[in-house]
Amino acid sequence: MPILPKERDPRLITIRRGGTLTDEHHRLLAGWALSCAEHVLPLFEALQPADRRPHEAIEVGRAWIRGEVRMGDAHRQAFQANAAATERDWQRAHLPDAVRELVLDDQRRRNAICWHVFD
Repeated sequence: MPILPKERDPRLITIRRGGTLTDEHHRLLAGWALSCAEHVLPLFEALQPADRRPHEAIEVGRAWIRGEVRMGDAHRQAFQANAAATERDWQRAHLPDAVRELVLDDQRRRNAICWHVFD
């Protein structure tokens, strides 16, 4: 069973790719995800002090938000930060208001296949 549905939610696809997600909201979502990862990064680094991948992915993500690296480069490293970003309550509390409902709705819609950790 695939984790993601065949048809992606257009609200989570950038306008350039045929969706409705603005660049501003895309940067807000990325900033929120990076803040979540930064919040738990010390916990990760305490257990894996030699593993710099999450720290480096966060740096690349911040550089993408500033327009200093290409999306493809940031995307390749984005999955590295996932190892550090697992604290649900903190993540939800720090969602930017402009994208809060979008993220929470996405979690509700896909809960059965990949967001069950948010229950």
